[in-house]
Amino acid sequence: MPLGLLALAIGGFGIGLTEFVIMGLLPEVAGDFGVSEATAGWLISGYALAVVVGALGLTAATTRLPRKQVLLGLLGLFIAGNLVSAIAPTYEVMLAGRVIAALCHGAFFGIGAVVAAGLVAPQRRAAAVAMMFTGLTAANVLGVPFGTLLGQAYGWRATFWAITAIGVVAWFGVLTLVPALAAPAATQSVRHELRAFRSGQVWLSIVVTVLGFGGMFGAFTYIAYTLTEVSDFSAATVPWLLVLLGAGLFVGNMVGGRFADRSVDGTLIVVLAGLVVVLTVFALTAGSQVATLGSLLLMGGFGFATVPALQTRVMHYADQAPTLASGANIGAFNLGNALGAWAGGATISAGLGYTSPIWAGAGITAAGLAVMVAASAAARTRVPAPALS
Repeated sequence: MPLGLLALAIGGFGIGLTEFVIMGLLPEVAGDFGVSEATAGWLISGYALAVVVGALGLTAATTRLPRKQVLLGLLGLFIAGNLVSAIAPTYEVMLAGRVIAALCHGAFFGIGAVVAAGLVAPQRRAAAVAMMFTGLTAANVLGVPFGTLLGQAYGWRATFWAITAIGVVAWFGVLTLVPALAAPAATQSVRHELRAFRSGQVWLSIVVTVLGFGGMFGAFTYIAYTLTEVSDFSAATVPWLLVLLGAGLFVGNMVGGRFADRSVDGTLIVVLAGLVVVLTVFALTAGSQVATLGSLLLMGGFGFATVPALQTRVMHYADQAPTLASGANIGAFNLGNALGAWAGGATISAGLGYTSPIWAGAGITAAGLAVMVAASAAARTRVPAPALS
């Protein structure tokens, strides 16, 4: 694999950490600012919605600029946002810092996915995208648990100071390891990129991304409450349980990338069906600590096995104008995050208990599976089978 993929993974690690670490620290942040669980959840939902805005707006605005310089600028925005979060005196300022950091997220992964795919042979595109997203999964395996431990030991602000420092390291990684890239051709205008959205399969892929990924986040957002209030784990064990979840994310991402290079649609249908089953079993057995351990590992594995296939599918159907479509799909991932976080918070606020976000996630994922089956059936009537292999 080219060293440029390592640099993209480093950037993905920093961005993934700032997105996910808040979930393990949500009780501490809520207590510090004196807000409810549902209100604190907007630090996740607000981040996700800002990713959607940045994924479309910043990607469109930088379509004709050199991609390496764009990636460096986006990481600079990421550093600034986390610095604001680290020093935030109020909940509102903290939310503003989250939004600033989030604006770079979608454009970084969207443009980065196109760069990653361009660094390898066509038959290795899904694996290259998975390599870039390895930074995101590594953030869950290593960064989130230890970031949670750091926040519990020294206060949640210490975690955001550490993330700011990682952002600086990621900036230098991209500067030194990503090759100098020429600006896209003049034909790659916003109007040209918008042509990708004429494809019904691009839109169906984006819908599957929102629902399929959003379902996992219905459970993931409030996982700290589920583990402590339902499974009866102590708060001190939550970081180590997140290591288990993160291990599932890491393995699922890599395995999903390998299978997606063989069959994108087949991989997505099998993985989404598996995720529905896992979430249902998790909701039914969350009171058992032993069963919860298995559910965490499988939820992470099936949840992130969808990522390379979903991103590759959009890029396939937007092959002539992939940059904006790729960014839009990253926005769709985070729109799904916001949907899952909102649905989970709504069920908790309705008094349905801390397993209700898992049930909500299972329902959202089932809807994504139904759309995926329909999209695959429609594609088979129009596209030769080898095209998505």
